[in-house]
Amino acid sequence: MLKRLITSLVFLLPASLQAADLRVIATTNSMGALVSGVGGQRIDLSVLAPPDRDAHFLQAKPSMMRDLRRADLVISVGAELEAGWLPVAVKRAANPVIQPGQSGYFEAAEHLHLLDVGESGGGHVHATGDPHFNLDPRRMLDLLPALADRLASLDPAGAPHYRENAKRAVARIEARLPDWRARTESAPGAVFHHADTRYLMDWLDLPTLGYLEPVPGVPPTARHIQELAETLAGRDGVIIHAPYHSERAPRKLANTLGWPVRQRYTEPQSPTFDAWLELIDNWVTALATGS
Repeated sequence: MLKRLITSLVFLLPASLQAADLRVIATTNSMGALVSGVGGQRIDLSVLAPPDRDAHFLQAKPSMMRDLRRADLVISVGAELEAGWLPVAVKRAANPVIQPGQSGYFEAAEHLHLLDVGESGGGHVHATGDPHFNLDPRRMLDLLPALADRLASLDPAGAPHYRENAKRAVARIEARLPDWRARTESAPGAVFHHADTRYLMDWLDLPTLGYLEPVPGVPPTARHIQELAETLAGRDGVIIHAPYHSERAPRKLANTLGWPVRQRYTEPQSPTFDAWLELIDNWVTALATGS
């Protein structure tokens, strides 16, 4: 009786208020954070890449294909970031809705102007450009309305909900931009492990002072760290690396230069919009410590 009453009440709600429960799969927590900010309670979200893993190097697993088989929408970073595993997983999932070119497949990079087209990005060559734009609020601002439009096309009854959420998310980012820029205005720049902060430094107009890797994808060497120390002697800065990288090289460089060392993930720890805002705030704090 109670179940029948609840079901009846749900059908009496306006269509725009009923949960659509679109099954959405995001490849990374940053993409998940954006779509959760837009989709809210109308989507059921899963993320494929853990935040402490490099999304370049995942493998297509049966669990991925199981989730993709039931998905209404897949949101990828694109620009070849997931090229080693996502195409295989999507193909083997045999879900016609989420194949490239269909409305159930959303590649974020296709909606953005990318940096470094044809050049090295994050230790890898991406012919279509650097895919590490998740640390650039300007690019994320561009993606929010695009995501709202795609969700609305899949769930027309929820279109007002998606577009209103996107506007609110845009407003939240724009409200923080002046503070983020002000806090890093006098920051001297930073040394990173490798080139996955290109968009971040471009947005803040700060110099990248070097990389711990001697060449993209090659672990730090004692000779390279010594050369960095000689080049940067007498300057100010900060050294920032991911927690999953060895601390040996950054600590050695920091001890030589007298610089602070900070650890930061490049992905939010959960796929929520609040977590992504916190991620950017934490990066701004890390960069400002070199002042």
